[in-house]
Amino acid sequence: MTAYSQGHAASVLRSQTWRTVANSAAYLAPHLSSGMRVLDVGCGPGTITADLATRVHSVLGVDTDPGVVEKARALGVDAVVGDAYALPDGPFDVVHAHQVLLHLTDPVAALREMLRVTRPGGLVAARDCDYGGIVLHPHDLRLDRWLEIYRGVARAHGTEPDAGRRLLGWAHAAGATDVTPSASIWCHATPDERAWWGGQWAERIVDSTIAERAVDGGFATRAELADIADAWRAWADHPDGWFSLPHGEVLIRVS
Repeated sequence: MTAYSQGHAASVLRSQTWRTVANSAAYLAPHLSSGMRVLDVGCGPGTITADLATRVHSVLGVDTDPGVVEKARALGVDAVVGDAYALPDGPFDVVHAHQVLLHLTDPVAALREMLRVTRPGGLVAARDCDYGGIVLHPHDLRLDRWLEIYRGVARAHGTEPDAGRRLLGWAHAAGATDVTPSASIWCHATPDERAWWGGQWAERIVDSTIAERAVDGGFATRAELADIADAWRAWADHPDGWFSLPHGEVLIRVS
């Protein structure tokens, strides 16, 4: 499995631990029931996984990074180190992946593997953001560069930052025939949301795997990244600041 392209800097983990079923898997929630066995692929620090566990019979989290698996276990989550291309044998009633496929060099292969370990009649649920659909206000050329750098770094490593719009096609390529597509959005515009989102990106763009790859790959200099960090802080302080990020979603019923 491709190493997590964002790395696990503190700023990245702050973003991940904000995630819940309500804000990151609402499209799946109506289909969950108390007797289900669920596999959470790319579980990270386990906040969605732990939330899923309150709604179903059992959840197993899988992630490539031993450190974040330990963080998930600290929440009481049953989690193991594993690979999206070689998942634990099921069958599972639901196999869930949030913000996973956009970090993989072969998302179709991962979806095939998710289908393999899901029981007939069960569900594969995947949700990924689409960086090409970001709306950010007020306009700042430095934040245009942030998006250009982010997408360039991702594609240089064989992954797709505009994954949301491709989920339906990837599902079809993986052999799925019963697919329900949908979309939802994250919006950060209140003062607290701006402080949190802008603050963690101000850190991430100068001290994370993305920053290292941006500099090493010639996408940006350290000075430019520092300037972009300043732009994030200025955005966070602006009373009219608005950031919205769309997500594609697919629910695949396994035949």
